[in-house]
Amino acid sequence: MTDRRALLGAPAALLLPAAARAAAPERLGFDELYGTWSVTGLRFTDKVKRLAGETVTMRGYMAPPLTAEAIFFVLTNEPMSICPFCSSDAEWPPDIVVVYLRRRALPLDPSHRIDVTGRLETGSWTDPESGFVSQLRLRDAAFARG
Repeated sequence: MTDRRALLGAPAALLLPAAARAAAPERLGFDELYGTWSVTGLRFTDKVKRLAGETVTMRGYMAPPLTAEAIFFVLTNEPMSICPFCSSDAEWPPDIVVVYLRRRALPLDPSHRIDVTGRLETGSWTDPESGFVSQLRLRDAAFARG
């Protein structure tokens, strides 16, 4: 009887790794954020539009935050020694994404690559506390060295 239960449980165990992989967030690269440029500015790719509201993972670098107490930081495609804060979304660079963390975290060395996972949000939004204007955000995010 024990052998029969083990045998019946085997197919479920074999499916578990595939199911876990299927549940993994989709990876989104900086080169996949914007598709075209128009007189009104950069336009999101179809992939970004499809993933809006979904959990995604991005790889990049943590730009130095304004303060160590900030609950957010800017994820950049390349390491930066200064924070790339912008005055308006019209000046929004195509290779940064604002990351709002689930909980406060100490900043990392900006030369260390990180993987950030969070819910993708699109469209112009102004942070009420900092006044920072963004086009793309990862909400409820967490990060780890990449």
